Amino acid sequence: MIHRIGKDAQAARPHDWLAATILTVRDDIIERWMASTKAAHAAGAKRVYYLSLEFLIGRLLRDALANLDLTGKIAEALRSLGVDLGEIEEIEPDAALGNGGLGRLAACFMESLATLDLPAYGYGIRYVNGMFRQRIDDGWQVELPENWLQHGNPWEFERRESAYFVGFGGEVTQATGGAVHWRPGEAVEAVAVDTPVVGWRGARVNTLRLWTAKAFDPIRLDRFNAGDHAGALAGQVRAETLVRVLYPADSTTAGQELRLRQEYFFSSASIQDIIRRHVQYFGDIRTLPDKAAIQLNDTHPAIAVAELVRLLVDQHEIAFAAAWDIAKRTFGYTNHTLLPEALESWPLPLFERVLPRHMQLVYQINALILREARELGTPDDAIRAISLIDEAGERRVRMANLAFAGSHSVNGVAALHTQLMKQTVFADLHRLYPTRINNKTNGITPRRWLLECNPGLTALIREAIGDRFLNDAEALVELDRFADDAAFQGRFAQVKHANKVALAAHFAKKLSVRIDPGALLDVQIKRIHEYKRQLLNIIETVALYNRMRSHPERNWTPRVKLFGGKAAPSYVVAKQVIKLANDVARRINADPAVSGLLQVVFAPNYNVSLAERIIPAADLSEQISTAGMEASGTGNMKFALNGALTIGTLDGANVEIRDRVGADNIVIFGLTADEVAARRADYRPREEIERSPELSQTLMAICSGVFSPDDPHRYQTLIGELYEGDRYMLAADFDAYVAAQAEVERRWADQAAWRAAAIRNVARVGWFSSDRTIRDYARDIWRVM
Repeated sequence: MIHRIGKDAQAARPHDWLAATILTVRDDIIERWMASTKAAHAAGAKRVYYLSLEFLIGRLLRDALANLDLTGKIAEALRSLGVDLGEIEEIEPDAALGNGGLGRLAACFMESLATLDLPAYGYGIRYVNGMFRQRIDDGWQVELPENWLQHGNPWEFERRESAYFVGFGGEVTQATGGAVHWRPGEAVEAVAVDTPVVGWRGARVNTLRLWTAKAFDPIRLDRFNAGDHAGALAGQVRAETLVRVLYPADSTTAGQELRLRQEYFFSSASIQDIIRRHVQYFGDIRTLPDKAAIQLNDTHPAIAVAELVRLLVDQHEIAFAAAWDIAKRTFGYTNHTLLPEALESWPLPLFERVLPRHMQLVYQINALILREARELGTPDDAIRAISLIDEAGERRVRMANLAFAGSHSVNGVAALHTQLMKQTVFADLHRLYPTRINNKTNGITPRRWLLECNPGLTALIREAIGDRFLNDAEALVELDRFADDAAFQGRFAQVKHANKVALAAHFAKKLSVRIDPGALLDVQIKRIHEYKRQLLNIIETVALYNRMRSHPERNWTPRVKLFGGKAAPSYVVAKQVIKLANDVARRINADPAVSGLLQVVFAPNYNVSLAERIIPAADLSEQISTAGMEASGTGNMKFALNGALTIGTLDGANVEIRDRVGADNIVIFGLTADEVAARRADYRPREEIERSPELSQTLMAICSGVFSPDDPHRYQTLIGELYEGDRYMLAADFDAYVAAQAEVERRWADQAAWRAAAIRNVARVGWFSSDRTIRDYARDIWRVM
């Protein structure tokens, strides 16, 4: 403490003990980190490079201690000094480096890569303020900066020797001999900041390399001395803007440009770093595909394809055809969405102004692809769909098409999602390149999402089946034989109840909200988006509220409806859904007619640490997206692993979860993806609503201001859209959802059967470990196993 923090034990505060503990553990990690790096160099190993705009890593101390098997030793050492490890773990800030499932998946993958002893780097941006900190004021979301770096970050190491020139704008010229030169109009310096990622049992420590931006000339002294003090710092401010916020609102032209600059900034720095390392250790740039596997986590880093080609052609003087071949053999692309609007594209004038050289290369790549397609007899409509340039309306550069064309492997993240990729968004590219699309169903790390967040359940499982599942999550299947064991069920129920009591205590302390640990805890926590259908859940909650009031004689199951999630700052509809959830909560929670029967809670600022509290306590997991729109989901896996039953549509990985846990241990409802597609052309939501008296009455109550007496017209547009469009088919699935919730109540009434189903969920979802997913990537795509 004295030499690390500059204080003695008497003067130290909790944050001092946290820093001292991290620095102590870090010493062991650094030794392993250096040994891992040296071993990879000595073996001439092929490395995996994972490019992602998000890494939702959460808190790191508990993760590091668990993976190094140091939790008990550190807890005992601190206890001897009068310090509680659990208390200081709670004050570590969540790293604000992601938003949702995309970022959390990247974090799970990095941990599994280290666990499987595979040399890897993760590349992203070191966001100063991340997404945002969510506060709820009068039911509305308010975005505040997430100042997670306010007091520094003891886990990170700045690498000043790993700094790269990243340019924007300017002009492209061609020399007499044909060589092309890009002269950027402005530039920033990308500087690496490294964080160690510890694998299970310390098998390997890999590197998460995040980029921060600096101006080459941070202060213009001439302007400063002339009195233009703010203008003198404009260059540094402009550079820092690149790394300030994750997903800046793109509703303005300036916001769109910032997003494009961010994506190119981190992609360029990462590709330059990969090339530098390869040339340093292997010499010949042409062998890059043999020693580097670069995986693009969704379309955000797709510009890396053009950047690699640029560097090969312009700096390493490799012919374009050879450079394009190297790129294709090096890149793999993971797609995470079937929503056309989420497949990034950029207005062509913006793209050309910011990245003029890359625009030339996109045209060159496009010409090669379209000629290839034409030679195969591809019809005109398919040619238009394959093109990297969208010519319909405003001309735009299609980044997903660039990623697809520039990769030897294009994978979906659930079996259904992969099949729909072939049939919908990439149908024509799939016909052109029929062997490229493959499936790699997502997974979660069981270390964080069972061992660390649910120690009570982990201890119970170890007592029942031993420790093999700690190293191989699929060994959890041995728990299946205890599902109908009354004694085991009793202990399982005690663990679940203890987790619910702990969550209730947390909410009482942090939110001044009291929830009943004995009630069915019904949870939907995820990014707020229309296709995820939080609105369907809220509408059904209002319908349930009305039924409870109308039939007080019935034996209702006490239920707590828990919501959590952030809406993008410019996503008006999603923010209205948050407001509606809070308006409904305010009305229901104040009504004595349903006191003790129904409660609605919206937990603000949902993040990894809050998920680690909620998921072990949940009884019911809401996975109710419109079928065919959720790529996979990983929350569904986390809940099932912790003994919650799923209520959901046949969407994303829900299909595979049903197949694994058994149809009797999950509650499925609603249209299938094929049925959604078939009904889309002649869907008449008004007729659907009018055919359901309960839905009609519920929507009328919301629309008329029953839940918003201060503004009776607040939800007219939100509800009106359901009558006129209902793109996500809430009306079509409403009655089936109500019936499914009734089935949940019926099952809950038989607690022995409910517990048996919950135990079978835990036992049968070990396959959804990210270790299995990474083995699949490593064997089939990266060829490193």
